[in-house]
Amino acid sequence: MSAWIGIGRSETGLVRASNQDAFAVIDQRGMWAVADGMGGHAGGEVAAQTAISTVQAQAASSHERIRNGSTSPIDELTALLTHAHDAILARARSQAKLKGMGTTIVLLAIVPEQTSMAYVAHIGDSRAYRFCAGVLTPLTKDHSLIEKYLERGILTPETAKTHPERHVLTRALGVSAAATPTITGCVMQEDDLVILCSDGLTKMLEDQDIQRILCDGDPSPTSACDRLIAAALDRGGEDNVTVVVVAYR
Repeated sequence: MSAWIGIGRSETGLVRASNQDAFAVIDQRGMWAVADGMGGHAGGEVAAQTAISTVQAQAASSHERIRNGSTSPIDELTALLTHAHDAILARARSQAKLKGMGTTIVLLAIVPEQTSMAYVAHIGDSRAYRFCAGVLTPLTKDHSLIEKYLERGILTPETAKTHPERHVLTRALGVSAAATPTITGCVMQEDDLVILCSDGLTKMLEDQDIQRILCDGDPSPTSACDRLIAAALDRGGEDNVTVVVVAYR
């Protein structure tokens, strides 16, 4: 039986002492996610794991509501991330040392009953890409100060790479007043790949690097995932790096 199948892998990298990333591959519910605990915040690892655990715990009921049409995918994904946000806040209130923890998240849901319609919800700077016919297309836009500066023409893409505020986020689970994801949708083709990743990949690789790596070599999700992570480590592995690759098999 054909279905959308994901492969995920997470590495600490070559600089960080611990891994504050987390991911979920829930093929049977058509959901996949990557979270990146916020560096410099207490409990970043706890925040990322809490977000992913919430997605895993609620994936079955969310999938069923989307499948039977009792709620829209956009409303359901928003509600799911709100639950994750609330769970992080509750965990932080229960332990003083966790106060201020937060995480990014990017969440993919594919609905086969809707002609393989894919929905991507994200908060922060963990990203999603679609790889189709040799072309890599971003499905997310970072919630960051740098992105705002780029939109306003204050910075160029080149100057943004070294700007001192390049890692400052404008949204994150657990630290913003509310969980407000940006959600996009697209119709998937059977030869497409969807790549979810933490910024440990995109700090090390430009989009054109990711596209080249995906074009060169075995197109299977396992191979693509391994090649992307290997390339990020070869470039210095300055952060935790997590990649989930989803394909139709």
